[in-house]
Amino acid sequence: MRHRPFALFWSARVMSSVAFQMMSVAIGWQIYSITHSAYALGLVGLAQFVPMFVLTLVVGHVADRYDRRTIAYVCQAIEGIGALLLCAGAWHGWSSVAPIYAIATVTGAARAFESPSMAALLPNLIPRSQLQQATAWSTSANQTAMILGPAMGGLLYGLGALVVYGAVTIAFLAAAFAVTAIKIDEAVRMRAPLSFEALFSGIGFIKSKPVILGALSLDLFAVLLGGATALLPVFARDILHTGPWGLGVLRAAPAAGALVGSIFLAHFPLRKRAGTALFGGVIAFGFATIVFGLSRNIALSLIALAALGASDVISVVVRTSLVQLQTPDEMRGRVGAINSLFIGTSNQLGEFESGMTAGLFGTVPAVLIGGIGTIVIALLWMRLFPSLKKTQSLEG
Repeated sequence: MRHRPFALFWSARVMSSVAFQMMSVAIGWQIYSITHSAYALGLVGLAQFVPMFVLTLVVGHVADRYDRRTIAYVCQAIEGIGALLLCAGAWHGWSSVAPIYAIATVTGAARAFESPSMAALLPNLIPRSQLQQATAWSTSANQTAMILGPAMGGLLYGLGALVVYGAVTIAFLAAAFAVTAIKIDEAVRMRAPLSFEALFSGIGFIKSKPVILGALSLDLFAVLLGGATALLPVFARDILHTGPWGLGVLRAAPAAGALVGSIFLAHFPLRKRAGTALFGGVIAFGFATIVFGLSRNIALSLIALAALGASDVISVVVRTSLVQLQTPDEMRGRVGAINSLFIGTSNQLGEFESGMTAGLFGTVPAVLIGGIGTIVIALLWMRLFPSLKKTQSLEG
């Protein structure tokens, strides 16, 4: 945090992430108030996810061709304008959800460009020796947003849609201002012509690096199988019998554990056995999922979810640091975009997988299958990617 560029980066990331979480909560509540339809509510997430899926290859190429700070603050400004339009809609009392979906789609597209650009910018802000700590602090920014954003969005919406959208507008524009204040000497990158080969070069690079391919695919399948958080409403109501307040604290527990874990790693970074730490974190994630599935006590469930979040952040920090340190600067945008797609896909499909498995086998068996499956995947990946397991330093 003593490095001014990184401090500005971290502040921008917190403000932008909190604003996005607040906006998502407010849009969801507003659409449900208008339509009273769970189907219409589900389309909000789809509207935000589809642009990221469709634009993945393009956004990575753009992040590698142009100034990443410019991309980030332009996207944050667009998101701020979107929130301002929602303010206007709240003022005039929109009765149609079509413009709200349109704004959600546009902000989702802006988010698709912003995320890999910010991720690729990080290694240029601090010395390489401090990248792991910087990654941990950056992860803490996301976890802080996941805790504060939904709560602030809900509380401010109680004062009116105009209030919450106004706060979101200010937060996005403040994030854009912080990014513009970052002063660094970025390396001059070759602007090769846009081509089919260039668009898919990020995929080719990942395939040529077993350590990176193993780390990204491990996270994809682990999160895909271990999506127990999607079933938290069922656990809160039918298994733990806690009611809405219990659902709130259950949702906050993984993010709280991850926040503590990321701050710990920021102060005590991993110096050796990075591969072992990565697999250990994934296996611990699986065991924590199993404990949560078997628990019938709210306190034990909260501890299991906090442990789940803390173990997950170990793999996140190790994986992100490995990818950043072993990817050339001119490729970081394309690789970062694919990484963002992996994360988004695993989260979305993980929730779908958990719901389908719960429908077929029951809620508790679904969570147990997910936890056991995560451990099996980790053990299998040790055999498939021995170079990843043997990785000592984050430099590879």
